[in-house]
Amino acid sequence: MTQGAQDKRASRIKLCLLAGVVASIMLLAACSSAPPATDGADDADAADPPTLSGEVIDQRFNLLLLGTHERIKLPEAAHFRIAPDGSVSGSDGCNRFTGKVSLGDKERIDFDELATTRKACPALDDAKRVTDMLENAYRYLIDHDRLVFFGPDSRVIGGWQKVH
Repeated sequence: MTQGAQDKRASRIKLCLLAGVVASIMLLAACSSAPPATDGADDADAADPPTLSGEVIDQRFNLLLLGTHERIKLPEAAHFRIAPDGSVSGSDGCNRFTGKVSLGDKERIDFDELATTRKACPALDDAKRVTDMLENAYRYLIDHDRLVFFGPDSRVIGGWQKVH
C-alpha cells in the first residue's frame, strides 16, 4: 500500500471513530435528559380534584332566615347543595346559580365563582341578598338540621334548614 492510500485509510478510520464518539455522546445526553420514571401516583393525584366530606356535603339546604330573624318571600325556595368535588348549585329564589366551595379547619367555608342566570323576577333584590350571603359566608355551624352562616366579623348572616 502506498503512503497516500495509508493516509486516506487512517483518515477514514479517524472519521469513523469521531462519528462513533459523537453518536455515543448524543445518546448519553439524550438518556440523561429523559424525565424520571414515575409509578403514576403523582399523575393520578394531580388529575383527581380534592374530595370534600362532612355534614354540609350532598345535602340540600333551604333558606330559613336572612340575618338572625328576617324571613323573605321568594317565587321559589332558595336552596343549595354542595357536591363532594366542591361544586355548588342551587337557586337564590329567582335564579339558578353555580360555583365552587372550599371548606377549611374550624368550620371555615368559602363560596367562590358564583354565577347566576338573569331571569326577570319581582323579588330580585331579595334574591341578590341570598347570593350576597353565600359570598360573604366565612364560617358555619350545624345545629341538628340547621346550618348557620357567620360573616368574617362573627355575626350571623343567615340560616338554612336541611331538607330530609
